[in-house]
Amino acid sequence: MKKEKYNVTGMTCAACQANVTRCVQKLDGVEEVNVNLLSGQMTVDYDETKLDSAAIAQAVEGIGYGASPADAVPDAKGGGFRSEWEVRQSRAREEQHSMKVRLVASIALLLPLMYVAMGSMMGLPVPGILTGMENAMISALTQLILTVPILVLNRKFYKVGLKALVKRAPNMDSLVAIGSGASLVYGLFAMYRMAWGFGHQDMAVVHEYAHALYFESSAMILTLVTVGKYLEARSRSKTSDALGKLVDLAPKTAVIIKNGQEMTVPAEQVAAGDIVVIRPGESIPVDGVVTEGAGYVDQAAITGESIPVEKMPGDTVISATINKNGTFRFRASKVGEDTTLSQIIRLVDEAGNSKAPIARLADKVSGIFVPVVIGIAILTAIVWIVAGQDFEFALSNAIAVLVISCPCALGLATPVAIMVGTGKAAEYGILIKSAESLENLHSIDTVILDKTGTITSGHPEVTDIEVLDPSMSPEEFLAQAAALEAGSEHPLAQAVVEKAKGDGDGVSSVQAEDFQARTGRGVSARISGKTWLAGNLAFMEEEKAMGPEQETALVREKMGQYASQGKTPLLFVRDGQAAGIIAVADTVRETSRAAIRKFKEMGLTVVMLTGDNKVTAEAIRKELDIAEAVSDVLPTEKEACVRSWQEKGHKVAMVGDGINDAPALTRADIGIAIGAGTDIAIDSADVVLMKDSLQDVVTAIELSRAVVRNIHMNLFWAFFYNILGIPVAAGALFPAFGLRLSPMIGSAAMSLSSVCVVTNALRLRFFKPALGDQADGPEKAEKDAEKTDSMTENIPGDSGVDRKEEQEEKGMVTMKKTLVVEGMMCEHCKMHVEKALAGVAGVDSAQVDLEKKTATVSMAEDVADQVLMDAVKEAGYEPVSCTAQ
Repeated sequence: MKKEKYNVTGMTCAACQANVTRCVQKLDGVEEVNVNLLSGQMTVDYDETKLDSAAIAQAVEGIGYGASPADAVPDAKGGGFRSEWEVRQSRAREEQHSMKVRLVASIALLLPLMYVAMGSMMGLPVPGILTGMENAMISALTQLILTVPILVLNRKFYKVGLKALVKRAPNMDSLVAIGSGASLVYGLFAMYRMAWGFGHQDMAVVHEYAHALYFESSAMILTLVTVGKYLEARSRSKTSDALGKLVDLAPKTAVIIKNGQEMTVPAEQVAAGDIVVIRPGESIPVDGVVTEGAGYVDQAAITGESIPVEKMPGDTVISATINKNGTFRFRASKVGEDTTLSQIIRLVDEAGNSKAPIARLADKVSGIFVPVVIGIAILTAIVWIVAGQDFEFALSNAIAVLVISCPCALGLATPVAIMVGTGKAAEYGILIKSAESLENLHSIDTVILDKTGTITSGHPEVTDIEVLDPSMSPEEFLAQAAALEAGSEHPLAQAVVEKAKGDGDGVSSVQAEDFQARTGRGVSARISGKTWLAGNLAFMEEEKAMGPEQETALVREKMGQYASQGKTPLLFVRDGQAAGIIAVADTVRETSRAAIRKFKEMGLTVVMLTGDNKVTAEAIRKELDIAEAVSDVLPTEKEACVRSWQEKGHKVAMVGDGINDAPALTRADIGIAIGAGTDIAIDSADVVLMKDSLQDVVTAIELSRAVVRNIHMNLFWAFFYNILGIPVAAGALFPAFGLRLSPMIGSAAMSLSSVCVVTNALRLRFFKPALGDQADGPEKAEKDAEKTDSMTENIPGDSGVDRKEEQEEKGMVTMKKTLVVEGMMCEHCKMHVEKALAGVAGVDSAQVDLEKKTATVSMAEDVADQVLMDAVKEAGYEPVSCTAQ
């Protein structure tokens, strides 16, 4: 099977879309057809052994439209999606400009035409040569002369509409062409009757037909439809704003190293393996791995993270992200259509062009809509003539039926909302692969979450430090514990080492000797002449390393308390005596807590899957108030868990990290891969989240519900308008109330209906998630800082708030100084500057305000301004000034 995209020209309404779909679907070898009216594109899945692209294009041309493979566009060759997008936008701009010129010229001619035709009836001063029965033919000729240019300007309606009618695939243009053409023909007939009256001196006939000219109706119908089409085109162009923003993110040039020299080349020409140079303020052109240098990269456009991420050698960088600070080089790994940005653009474009199940009803109606309307118009004329009305009355009602009917509103109801919805999702770092996935998300009633990497960070962190040996301080215990664990590659050991480094205790001053690791048990080594062991309680008992039974019981109790909280306690023993316990856990993200609360508010059942034991799983379940936690689950058993909930009648969304969750993601009604980062092409997922935040799952469901509500409103309006408008236009209210709808009002209403549907869909551009982006903004940074403070508040020597308050109580703080510091951008910067200033002799504490770019220093004794500024400079930042408070 081959999947190919085509550009289709000549489509103007939903009936056109339905005609093209029906025509191609009939071809032998075609499996699936998706035609998108908004983008003017068609995607076809077909068997290459039975069919080729030429035959498909020929079939479309056979019913009056143009078709050509999308990659056959000359201007788009070799330039990837950017070039294709530019060609597409250029065509849209040209079409919009042409329509605007046509509209302005039509209005300029319509105004004098309406003046000549209706000026005297409205009491306006009209030249004598155009008034009176004796001048009726002059007035008629003047109207015809003004009408013909309008018909010529808008000949596209006749050219496309009549051609489609001949090909037995009528569309909206066919209705407009028949309606305005019938008005024109009747006007010409009236002129002939007037001429006959003048020739036979029958002024009664002249008088009758002088007021039955329909030239202004013919011109007005074409002009008002063009007004509607122009407004619709302008509105539709906004539906792809999000996609345009994504395309604009990619830099057009890149600086690479060639033969030892820097060279600027088009971004499309960067090849895998090239060394790319990035300076402050520059966008990253392709994906790659940093080889030298460092910088802080703003990844907000791709992942939604508001805080710049530090990039060091070995770290990956993503295309279209911006280097805020620092200079580095990286080796290109993914280029051209393989970059993260290109894949995001492709997913968003394909999702916008795909068809939602809810659109099928509208498609079926659109396919038979125009022939049915033409039949109703003919029937209307016949019924009124049979009822005794004159031909003019019957013709007027028939024309009103033709021009008020609007298949466009039906056809636009779903695709416009889908395109805006998928684009909006992309702005929040949510990639929805198809319209069907976007629609199905709203019906989800159960969310199954994989624990590791989804609810939790996936990285063990130290949560508690408890010193059991009274002869040791917490800093000394942590430093020696880290020195012991430094030789181990186990994630829990690395968490201890990272904690020591983060607190500044370090491990460089303490060295371990005779290090030995016991797989699954623990480690041992000699530090400062003493024997240290670290591991679980079973390891200590095996080694007979514990002291008296009473001490062992106390340690066992404390270890059990930490385990019951879902933490992993590590016991450290020095020379046969328990030195302390360090509890490590895969911590729950704050964003996960907020998201799970929101799931419950939305009426969703939350289920957690974890490979942890029942005690740990139950602790996390209680902490997060989750409905059900399934423990001891192997990766191969996750799919069965999802299936069991589906068998109970639930609509299930499975959220996982996309690595070992593929079977479960595929089985679920909606598979959501969270925190995919650069791995966005996960085939098993229906939705890919660029951030490691469950809040984006909430946003995706909320957006789906908003889109489906919008589509329901659009479809209701489209059906209601046509169901109500067609009978009124046919004259259903005339017998009872004497009310009729003129063709001019009908054409205006038809134009307005399409504009209303598109405008309503565009409201989705103002969608805001209930949880917002607080998880990634300054508030999160404050929470993280508070959390870090709370974890270290019991460790003496910390230069935080507690120390400052203690010294203030003792009257030791005598003065404060404020430094203005450039280059600080995130919480890491804040921490570095505070640590550098707190390390200066005489400084009690330092507080950094990122927004104001200031650092306030509290001192027990006067410290020279230059000393403080030098400390900041050594930390890698630029001090601007230092003033005493």
